[in-house]
Amino acid sequence: MNDSPNSLRERTARPAYLNFNEHENDFSLVSLTVQTPTSKQVPTSLTRPPTPPRWKTPEFLIYGLLFLIVFPLMVYSPIQASSESHPNYHLFQYKLSQGWINGRRVDISDPQYRSFRGNFLNLCALAVLHLVITKSYGFFVSKYGSRSTGKRNDNLHRIPFTAGFATLLIIGLHGSSSFKVFAIIVINYLLAKRLGGLRIAPIILWTVNLLILFSNEYYDGYRFSSIHPSLDYLDTYRGAYPRWHITFNIAMLRLLSFSLDYHWACGRESAQLSSVPMNARQRSSNPHSLASYNFINYVAYTLYPPLYIAGPIMTFNDFYWQFRRPIYISRDDLLGYAIRFGICTLTMEVLLHYMYVVAIKDAKAWYGDTPMELCMIGFWNLVVVWLKLLIPWRFFRLWALVDGIDPPENMIRCLANNYTVSGFWRGWHRSYNQWLIRYIYVPLGGSSNVVLATLLSFTFVALWHDLELRLLAWGWLVTLFILPELILGKVFNEKQYGTFWWYRHLRAIGGVGNVLMLMVANLVGFVIGTEGMKYLAGQLLGSLGGLGFLVLACACLFIGVQFMLEYREEEKRHGIYRKC
Repeated sequence: MNDSPNSLRERTARPAYLNFNEHENDFSLVSLTVQTPTSKQVPTSLTRPPTPPRWKTPEFLIYGLLFLIVFPLMVYSPIQASSESHPNYHLFQYKLSQGWINGRRVDISDPQYRSFRGNFLNLCALAVLHLVITKSYGFFVSKYGSRSTGKRNDNLHRIPFTAGFATLLIIGLHGSSSFKVFAIIVINYLLAKRLGGLRIAPIILWTVNLLILFSNEYYDGYRFSSIHPSLDYLDTYRGAYPRWHITFNIAMLRLLSFSLDYHWACGRESAQLSSVPMNARQRSSNPHSLASYNFINYVAYTLYPPLYIAGPIMTFNDFYWQFRRPIYISRDDLLGYAIRFGICTLTMEVLLHYMYVVAIKDAKAWYGDTPMELCMIGFWNLVVVWLKLLIPWRFFRLWALVDGIDPPENMIRCLANNYTVSGFWRGWHRSYNQWLIRYIYVPLGGSSNVVLATLLSFTFVALWHDLELRLLAWGWLVTLFILPELILGKVFNEKQYGTFWWYRHLRAIGGVGNVLMLMVANLVGFVIGTEGMKYLAGQLLGSLGGLGFLVLACACLFIGVQFMLEYREEEKRHGIYRKC
């Protein structure tokens, strides 16, 4: 049966409902972790039932007491290093700005968060404008269009409107550079349609998109004057966000998603609608009719306003399914997600008003600091990186949810609630991880070719972020650090040893090693680079004091991993199963 927009089954299919209340009606400990639609699905590889709670056992009461002693020291150390009385304060104070909490200064020296923070009200106004116009259009169509078309249970009528609004938005954001964006989009569309179904299509599509990505970076977004001096005047119409090639990294992922989804759809039958709602994985893997991969749908997907600037990333198949089978979200769920976003934003503001760790890192004002201060400067810098990414992603996801589209949640767990390398990357920038799995990892062999697939995946991630050596080092370090986890996971597998009393402690010891490796990789890639990492390693390993602190830190991490393991057992007791 044809799955075109005029299909009767599309009009009468039962809509899907997104339930945010996965933790039942009562607030519990596991409610602290943001929900995902598939977390209640019991895995087929479940080896044992959850253990009885350990929270009130003497072992965990001791752990809790030690946590109450250590955590305040972890907070106090960077605050002390940020104080005006600290010997290095004069080295980084020029990076601080006037704050709004208790008359303190604020560290907004990170350009990404400073840009989002400075444009937050403008983004809110844009979101409100988009939602008001979209809802008004939907109301108009439902009231005056239903007489001739009948009652609709899809939102396909919104796609041309979304494409039109997105086009105007791109012109407003990028000014004359919007023509560059449109030209690249058209070229990719023509290539995708021409090559779809051919064996060589993925190679050509990947090559062209990578060349465009690197050219955008190398030529800094191009200039019209470089084509001909008479076009110099076009460079003056820069728009509200002139650096179009920065956000285009995200758009490039959508170009490839559309192209490869269409390529794979050419060799498969389109999925038929049923009354049973599909989950996110099914929506991504089930293709549409070839007619659905048209230019209007392509533009609406590639330039979808709530997700254009920073994501989260959706596949084309998932995006279009949600217009065919809308997902309805209650106001209470939206309000709860908005409150969660507000709490995260307030946490970031408090942190930046009391810990100037980004300024210390950028000014390299760490010389003479104690091993404790050095490690806490690194740790809280990682927390800032986590929050500065989480906050925009949740803002844009909230915008999309209000618009009726459910993109993946990018940050599942708190930064400090990860003890495996593979689990960390499943929960960090989750939508990107899912994109990598679908379009790189699985086509390269997946679990049957783990090392090569992982190496090429993280090499692409590093190059996609920026053409820098430190990011390549980060990608290769991550690949290297995954290997011990994979090897030991097969040797000491849970199915064979999970019932032994010592297995949990062995996992905690392995978790300590994983946490250390994750911190090293991310400090190198996103915080202090290779030079700063060499200095930190020298301070920790080059003296008895440093070695003593490292041993103590590993003991604290052991306790932390025990909490992480028990937290995951608590999730299983509530019927929640996550792979991260």
